[in-house]
Amino acid sequence: MLWDIFCRVIDNHGDLGVCWRLSADLASRGQDVRLWVDDASAMRWMAPEAQVDAAGWGRRQLAHGKIDVRPWAAPLTSDDAVSDIWIEAFGCELADHFVTWASAFQKTAHSALPVWVNLEYLSAESYVERSHKLPSHVMSGPLKGRTKWFFYPGFNDKTGGLICEPQVQAQIQASPQISAAPVSALPLKTSLFCYEPAALSEAMKLLSFQSQGHQWQLAHGRGAVAFDQALAQLPAHAKQPAFVKLPPLTQAGFDQLLRTSDLNFVRGEDSLVRALWAGKAFVWHIYPQDDGAHGPKLNAFLDWLQAPPSLRQFHLRWNGLSQDALPEIDLMAWQACTQAARQRLSGQMDLVSQLLQFVTEKR
Repeated sequence: MLWDIFCRVIDNHGDLGVCWRLSADLASRGQDVRLWVDDASAMRWMAPEAQVDAAGWGRRQLAHGKIDVRPWAAPLTSDDAVSDIWIEAFGCELADHFVTWASAFQKTAHSALPVWVNLEYLSAESYVERSHKLPSHVMSGPLKGRTKWFFYPGFNDKTGGLICEPQVQAQIQASPQISAAPVSALPLKTSLFCYEPAALSEAMKLLSFQSQGHQWQLAHGRGAVAFDQALAQLPAHAKQPAFVKLPPLTQAGFDQLLRTSDLNFVRGEDSLVRALWAGKAFVWHIYPQDDGAHGPKLNAFLDWLQAPPSLRQFHLRWNGLSQDALPEIDLMAWQACTQAARQRLSGQMDLVSQLLQFVTEKR
């Protein structure tokens, strides 16, 4: 089948990261994808195999499927094939020119219309189960009368699941359940990929106190800038943390970083899922929202995670939802929690398998 996937970039490792992983997983299973992106520049370091040029065009050919990366506003021509599935990632809606083109085709179509899917944000909140796979009828515009379907990723078998490529599933099945040592027993490596947490300097002092020979591994971007600012706030007499600033990493390189670190600070959606697959202790920096909606969303996730009290307390302080001091890091309990969650997830159908099943039923 041919898929049109639409992505508007807000966070490089978030929406674009998810859309590329989705496209690559589909192509590895014999599907063809056109990925429409309004800013594909980050793909030059995130996914160099796509060979994206300065104008935003790129292509990756796999053994059984291919991905064409296209600029958001690139027009379609009579040579372009009609797709079988449309995916609006994170509710971004279809490009205007695509709607015009699709509407003109719809008037002359004699074959089945494409399955139209709104791939929603990831959440552990209860509304996800209620809303997953619900239809939404288009009431106006050139595509009036069409139906789009809500598809919700999630953490249980009543949702659309998570992206977990076959090779990642194989790694999880093959990897032993390794127990973490106490923080004080080893030179700890911590990866940092975050926004601007107010508790960052507090965490820097805590880890320096708890772990001898500790090193921060800083992913490029906002987190690295926040680390510099927190470093400047440390008292002159305080122990200075060891750190290394990493270059922009490919998705494979970032996944490897999470697997080889002892503690991972992650942010947004894509890296949260990868932290779960890595099976190491992690702290999630949820995307902050002005209306405070991130608070219930974070607590719903911590409930699903079955987070021990110290991990919940750390999350709430890290995300600015509590003024309590950061608790000591219990690496053994936190990693055991992650691995138990990963084990629960590994028994569920992954997102791409569910999507393939869903669109086949709707065609």
